[in-house]
Amino acid sequence: MSENDNAAKRATVYFEPALHRAVRLKAAHTHRSISEIVNDAVRLALREDEEDLAAFEDRVAEPAISYEALLKDLKAHGKL
Repeated sequence: MSENDNAAKRATVYFEPALHRAVRLKAAHTHRSISEIVNDAVRLALREDEEDLAAFEDRVAEPAISYEALLKDLKAHGKL
C-alpha cells in the first residue's frame, strides 16, 4: 500500500437542506468537522451491513417458508 492510499479522498456530497443544517449544527456543537461526522456515519452503516450479512450467513441453513405458508401455519395454530 502506498503512502497515498491512506490520504483522505475528496468527494462531493449533496445533502437535503434540513440534513445539511443538522450536520452543520452537530459539527459546531461537538467541535468536529462535517467530514468526521459523515465518515463516522458511513463506518456505522457499513458495520451494520457487515453484521446483517453475517446474520444471513449464520441462518442460511434454516428452512425457508413462504409468507403464505407462514400465514396458513399461524391461522392453523390459532395465532391469527
